[in-house]
Amino acid sequence: MKKSPLQKARAAYKPKLPVVLTGAVKAVEGKPTQSVANQEEIHQLFPNTYGLPELKFEKNANPTAGKPVNVGVILSGGQAPGGHNVICGLFDGIKKIHRDSRLFGFLMGPGGLVDHKYIELTSAIIDEYRNTGGFDIIGSGRTKLEEKEQFDKGLEICKELGITALVIIGGDDSNTNAAVLAEYYKSIGAGIQVIGCPKTIDGDLKNECIETSFGFDTATKVYSEVIGNIQRDCNSAKKYWHFIKLMGRSASHIALECALQTQPNICIISEEVEAKDMTLDDVVNSIADIVAARANYGNNFGTVLVPEGLIEFIPAIKRLIAELNNILAENKEATAGFDADELEKFISSHLSEENAATLRSLPANVARQLMLDRDPHGNVQVSLIETEKLLSEMVGKRLQTLAAEGKFTGKYSALHHFFGYEGRCADPSNFDADYCYALGFNAACLINAGVTGYMSSIRNLVKPSVQWIAGGIPITMMMNIERRNGADKPVIQKALVRLDGAPFLKFAAQRDDWAMNTCYIYPGPIQYFGPTEVCDQPSLTLRYEHQGK
Repeated sequence: MKKSPLQKARAAYKPKLPVVLTGAVKAVEGKPTQSVANQEEIHQLFPNTYGLPELKFEKNANPTAGKPVNVGVILSGGQAPGGHNVICGLFDGIKKIHRDSRLFGFLMGPGGLVDHKYIELTSAIIDEYRNTGGFDIIGSGRTKLEEKEQFDKGLEICKELGITALVIIGGDDSNTNAAVLAEYYKSIGAGIQVIGCPKTIDGDLKNECIETSFGFDTATKVYSEVIGNIQRDCNSAKKYWHFIKLMGRSASHIALECALQTQPNICIISEEVEAKDMTLDDVVNSIADIVAARANYGNNFGTVLVPEGLIEFIPAIKRLIAELNNILAENKEATAGFDADELEKFISSHLSEENAATLRSLPANVARQLMLDRDPHGNVQVSLIETEKLLSEMVGKRLQTLAAEGKFTGKYSALHHFFGYEGRCADPSNFDADYCYALGFNAACLINAGVTGYMSSIRNLVKPSVQWIAGGIPITMMMNIERRNGADKPVIQKALVRLDGAPFLKFAAQRDDWAMNTCYIYPGPIQYFGPTEVCDQPSLTLRYEHQGK
């Protein structure tokens, strides 16, 4: 592998572990847990792994000699900066347990486990990927682990390789699969532990014990750099309204964090749109009013941050999508051979009057996109819906109306951006490099503790990394029942932006000033070398969430 000068320099970086993980540890049990909702249903589905206690690692003054352990690791779902360091931390952790421990990487996600495609990860391979971005060490995939046949195929290869523990690095759906797998292997006495690690740039996999998912810090810093560059450009040219769509289907954490870092003129928070029962026209009018107000001062430019999943949070459209999902799920076989026109006709004839009216009110291209194929989890593929273009076009039409009424005398020209893949595989920030390494090393400690159905948890993240708290939480603790593909299924509950939370309140207190005045901040690129205040700071979301604690 050829390396750039930066990669060569980063290879020498030594991630910092919490002090507690630098020696022998013991797991201390906390109180028994329960799921965040639907406790009875989740308990019935996970009788062997429900109600487990939280775990916290402490120094062990009387350690016993470790035994060799063979571990399998899987990267699941979309990429996130720092995944390689999770694997590196896991490798170093199991080697610390015993030098003869072995790590096997299953290729291209959970499908590699089912199809028995793997490589052994040796020191030579691991050392090539330390502190690098991407998931290319073993690749990732979106195969869902849901069927007994899949579990049994995985068991076959684990027995063949002598694997007694699996670590699944993924987001909420991937870790839901980890919980299901842990429950099944526990129920049949397979002797295989399953441990999860919290990954997603979207930031929606978190709670009091999982303070942030890895990759969020790096990705938002990458996006914020480019947003800052765009803002400096439009403030220089004094023209163009930039509509910038940001990844984050199920929550607006990325948009909010980038807004806090860059202070754009407008940032839409999907959760607020839903809470206020706003229509698409309401959103459009609010943007147009700010564009017109800035024009009064000669400022015919600005930036608008748009969460990727906005369309799903508009209540009327959300109800439409829910019915569309049910129609498609219940009539999958009947519509299998339909072309796009036939499918549209079929769906329209099965919609309720209210939702049919909502569908007709949308631009034809958006209406068609809402009826496109779902992702493996049964969700609308919102990344295919050009929400940023839809909003800018509708704002333009609204401004024409305002101009006719004498309420807009400025100029309006829009440009469009979608930031997503640009940030998913960036070299991790120092925060993510440290956090990911600690998550992987901690996963090895959970394996050594003999537990299953747990997620690696590193807390106290606003403090220096040496002060971080290590442990694990039962994955079932995070679960509830949701409607997926026309059926009720147990899934990890997504963490949405809290409108009463400190990060949103900080944003809400300043956005009127940002709208009318040009208050841009230009964060610049991620800095890997230099003073702590430049290189080692966590996200503003984390910092504001922990203020006063």
